[in-house]
Amino acid sequence: MVALIVCGAPPALAEGTPPDPRALITPEIVSQVRGWLSNPIVPLSIKAQNAARGNLTQAEIDALDTQWRTEREADDKPLISATLSAPLSIYLLRVQAHALGLYPEIFVMDANGLNVGQSAITGDYWQGDEAKFQKTFPNGPDAVFIDDPEWEDERGIWRAQLNLSLPDPDTGRTIGAATVEFNLTELMRRASFGS
Repeated sequence: MVALIVCGAPPALAEGTPPDPRALITPEIVSQVRGWLSNPIVPLSIKAQNAARGNLTQAEIDALDTQWRTEREADDKPLISATLSAPLSIYLLRVQAHALGLYPEIFVMDANGLNVGQSAITGDYWQGDEAKFQKTFPNGPDAVFIDDPEWEDERGIWRAQLNLSLPDPDTGRTIGAATVEFNLTELMRRASFGS
């Protein structure tokens, strides 16, 4: 019992019993996430990248994604470094830190599904071929997609991603999307204490 408490996973949250992320990530929580995603740094950063990279071909997008994946294993990381040092990434890292373990990962995408800012290095740079982008961005500014839970052995937690379309605050038009990964184990703990 002590080992389970130290690892942060109560006995009821063993790998075989996935929680329902759609019940845990309530409309109120989605609204709170939309609140901090409405910080002006978010749409400003997306619109700047859409202006700079909005007309990329699929081959150019694929080349950037390949560069990102290669840089993950290399000492020199110009694309990764530029993205992680961007003001939006710094803002998302602060949001992640302030949440005290609730968000293992946060990232924002442009109209192509390319990362604009992120709180940690993602596995790839282009998300446009994944459900997190395909079930949000094309479906309008209010689209929300909550993915299925996944068990993370290393930390002994359940995780799930909340994915949202992001609107331009001036026009209401969809300009990008965001993925906020939740530590469902921590979210359940907080819910049990009413916080």
